[in-house]
Amino acid sequence: MIEETAKTVLRLEALAIQELVKRIDRNFMQAIGILHDCKGRVVVTGMGKSGLIGKKIAATLASTGTPAFFLHPAEGIHGDLGMVSRGDVVIVISNSGETEELIKILPALKRLAVPLICLTGNTRSTLAKNSDIVIDVGVKEEAGPLGLVPTASTTAALAMGDALSIALLEKRGFKEEDFAYFHPGGSLGKKLLLKVSDVWHHGAAVPRVTEKTPLKDVIIEMTSKKLGMTSVVNARGKLSGVITDGDLRRLMERERAPMRLKASDAMTRRPKVIGPDALAVKAVQVMEQYSITALVVVDAKRKVVGVVHLHDLLKTGVV
Repeated sequence: MIEETAKTVLRLEALAIQELVKRIDRNFMQAIGILHDCKGRVVVTGMGKSGLIGKKIAATLASTGTPAFFLHPAEGIHGDLGMVSRGDVVIVISNSGETEELIKILPALKRLAVPLICLTGNTRSTLAKNSDIVIDVGVKEEAGPLGLVPTASTTAALAMGDALSIALLEKRGFKEEDFAYFHPGGSLGKKLLLKVSDVWHHGAAVPRVTEKTPLKDVIIEMTSKKLGMTSVVNARGKLSGVITDGDLRRLMERERAPMRLKASDAMTRRPKVIGPDALAVKAVQVMEQYSITALVVVDAKRKVVGVVHLHDLLKTGVV
């Protein structure tokens, strides 16, 4: 019985969202236009469970490039309406459309002449009649045996808020880099903002030998720099190849007198490289694709400027 109740709740809430698809109409597109043209901030307000949904919608808008905040209507009628100014847009959420606290702030919003977008389950309500745009988020029934607890209705309002936010994001041409700007502290921000030059080894820390460097000195250079590899450059300072610990082991196995050889005899030619301004996550992708643990960083003239190692990328949390 309880298991079936849970399944019914999910079915009804899923149905509530599906019903919203046909309501992406002229009103929805006009709402997107108003939000896109907003010169101020988007103020989201709602009471009770609708207020909780409003907070989430405001947060989603703010994180996707639209300045937005939540205004509690009860606090609004006691002074917080001063947070709203001309040039703002207000999104009001109420399933009944008759929420007392919201109706009380209508006169003040009207005096400010701010566009009002209403998400409601009652398109004939007081709030709907006093709004510039009405988006129907009504549901046939709440998901519960009593039909009283806000469930399907709040889910529908939340989903429509997401639809508005993402449609607005696309209209703004919002990119991954923009999203990362608003999320600098999370793993996503690191993936989208951290560059190779933020985590590389450069300057004197870069293992570097010439094509003519004796293998003995190559080993000394690799050991001292502790990256398990070294870059090999030609007479003009451009990258010729790399030598890794694996290259050395294979050389020792096939050569009787390996110490007589030079770096050019042991190096892997045409190694995988990356630029200093490339995203660190791109370096990870290249390493995973070719099963390597380090990349030589080169400039536009293919001169060695650094090395980025998988261990350093792991420490930053990019992986």
